[in-house]
Formats: sequence, C-alpha cells, structure tokens
Amino acid sequence: MKGIPKIKLYGTETCHKPDCYKKLLQTKKLPYQFLDVHKNKDHAEALRNLYENRKLNFPTITIGTKKLRNPRETVLDKCLQRLLPLQE
Repeated sequence: MKGIPKIKLYGTETCHKPDCYKKLLQTKKLPYQFLDVHKNKDHAEALRNLYENRKLNFPTITIGTKKLRNPRETVLDKCLQRLLPLQE
C-alpha cells in the first residue's frame, strides 16, 4: 500500500499481548512486520535502541516514527486513523 508508514510490532511469540495487535492490523488489512525479540538479537537491539533505558519494552509498535508501548486497542486504533491515509 503506497503512502502508508511502515508498521513494526516488537514482541515475542510466547507473549499473548501482540496477538490482539496482530488481529487488529490484519482486520484493517494493514501490512506490518512482526519482530520477535527473543528469537532474533538484531530485533532485540533495534527495540532497545528505541528506549533510553535500553530495556526490551515489549510489545512496542512503531508506525513510521511514532512509538507506542503496549497501547490499549482503542489508543492504537485512534493512532492508526490519525497517521494513516484513508483506506479505500
């Protein structure tokens, strides 16, 4: 989809929280990249670089340059509506 900021979801397959975010993004037919921070050290390092404390704060969602740490589904939905162009 042209013009849509890149969406990245940092988490782990063993954590249940990213599942609701995946479902929301899939329902909205938005492309996203799931980055497992336990299975891939580069993904873990990228997540650490997002925070001054360098901790693995997951789940974290980035939409372009916007960072959301474990947002409520309603907050994520509002952010998606604000940051993304209208879907046809």
